[in-house]
Formats: sequence, structure tokens, C-alpha cells
Amino acid sequence: MNFIHYTHIPVLKTETIKYLNIKKGGIYIDCTFGCGGHSKEILKKLDQKGKLYAIDKDPFSINIARTIQDRRMQVIPGNFSNVLKNFQKMSLKKKVDGILLDLGVSSIQIKNSNRGFSFLLNGPLDMRMNPNEGITASEWLKKSNVKSISKVLYEFGEERFAKKIAKSIVYQNKIKPITNTNELVNIIKHIVPKRNKNPATKTFQAIRIHINEELIELKKALKYALKILAPGGRLAIISFHSLEDRIVKNFLIKNSKYPFIPTGIAINEVQICNLKKISLKIINKIIPTETEVKNNPKSRSAILRISEKR
Repeated sequence: MNFIHYTHIPVLKTETIKYLNIKKGGIYIDCTFGCGGHSKEILKKLDQKGKLYAIDKDPFSINIARTIQDRRMQVIPGNFSNVLKNFQKMSLKKKVDGILLDLGVSSIQIKNSNRGFSFLLNGPLDMRMNPNEGITASEWLKKSNVKSISKVLYEFGEERFAKKIAKSIVYQNKIKPITNTNELVNIIKHIVPKRNKNPATKTFQAIRIHINEELIELKKALKYALKILAPGGRLAIISFHSLEDRIVKNFLIKNSKYPFIPTGIAINEVQICNLKKISLKIINKIIPTETEVKNNPKSRSAILRISEKR
């Protein structure tokens, strides 16, 4: 498979590498290789005993990863939640020193009109992270009703015009199926007022999240990541919208605090020992500087959360 070279600036690169606190001979996992910006920086910090596992479900990203000739890096295609699940069953359980999840859409996805992720470029309405699996956004919209479409737009895009957009999509599909991004954008523009963001932003986000089951994938990955991190290992997660960040934030809080015990409830020593142990220590929350946002507008909504396994 051929791929096109895209200029890609990794978001919060310096801060991510700093807070991963990379050990020279450590084991690290980049769950979302993308264009490889973060992975290359991790490799610079490792000695010959170090190991990096680079994961991506997008075959285009996997092709890029395989151009890196480095015996310290192992490239693994597939959903990162499945890979992490397999790792916990193997010898990597409680041995990984750092895990990175960069949850943004990569440049090779957003800048390639044939992938259908961008509302600024016309192309087939696809939106699959792996174009060899599952149904396209166009196919899903064609077979869905107003209720299911509006539910996705509201829950995953927080789009307050969800029902009106859904009705217009279903109506248009009965006349002529929506097959490209421009057709969907034009429908949205007639409904959503233009303000600071492009009117199609929330709808495209919602459909993409649904087609790729992104939030389900994230929840699974967090659970498995916690099981394979070594004590002192770091978990670095970069999110780009409130739905992702809320999941990450709640997960970190849940696993960094003792269970709440109401005042006046007596517990004995056995019960104390059986209480859930704290699994994580929250290290930091970082947002991009004004300079980074100016140089890389994609970073403007990014939030990096760092935690450490206890």
C-alpha cells in the first residue's frame, strides 16, 4: 500500500516525553502511532535494551511505522484495546514503564480527502480508521433512522440541532444517497448557524466516534493499561474533546482515591484490608502554550493528563 507524506507536528511532544519519565532500558507502548512523531522521540531516549511497541489500526500508519528500521521497535497493527488486552495475558503484565494514547485524528487521515474525515475536503464519506473493516459513514447513514442518527449526533457531538440534521439526512438519503463529505456538509450548513466553529464540526466528530467505536475502545484500553503498567510506570493520555477527556479524568480520579466511607460506619481490620487499593497517582494536567497553538492550531483543544502506577 502506498502512502503520501504529510507534514505532521506531534501535539504536546516536549511535555509528553518529559512526563513519561523515560528509562533508557524501559518498555514503552505508543498506542496510536499515527505519523510516528511521539514514537521517534521515545526511541531517542532508549538504549539498546529498551523496547517500544507501536500500535495503530490504520494500515497507512502501519506502513509508515514499518519504514523505521529499528530493532528496538515492534510494530503491531490492530485496535489498541485488543493489543493491550493480549499484553496483560503475556509476560508484559506489570512490566510496562510507560503507555501513551494520543487520541487525535492523525494528519494522514484528516488531510487525505479519500478518507472522508475532513469537512473541508470533498471525498468519499468513509471515516473508518481502518478502511478495510466495518461499514462506512455513508453506509451507516443510509441504513439508519432519524432516532438513531440524532442520538449519535447528540451524545457524541453534543450537537443541539441533532434531530433537525438527522431528519434532513434521512430525507436526502431517500431521494439520493449521501456519498461524499460535501453533500453532508451542505445539509448541515442549512441547519446549523455559523459561529466560531465550522457548522459541520460536531456532526463529523459524532459520526467518526460512532463508526470507529472510539469511546468504547478508550474505556477498554484504560482498564487494560492499568493492569500492564509496572509500579512507577507512567500513563500519558492526550484528548481533544470533552467526551474523551471526561472518560480519562473520571478513570484517573476513580483509581487514585480510596472508596468513600460514610461517617458513622464502623469497619474492622479485615474490611480495611479488603478495601480497594489506590492504583494511580495523578501527576499533572497540561494544555498547550499559546506558542504551540499558534504554530500548530490542531493542538488548541488538546489536554494531556499524566498519571503514575502505584
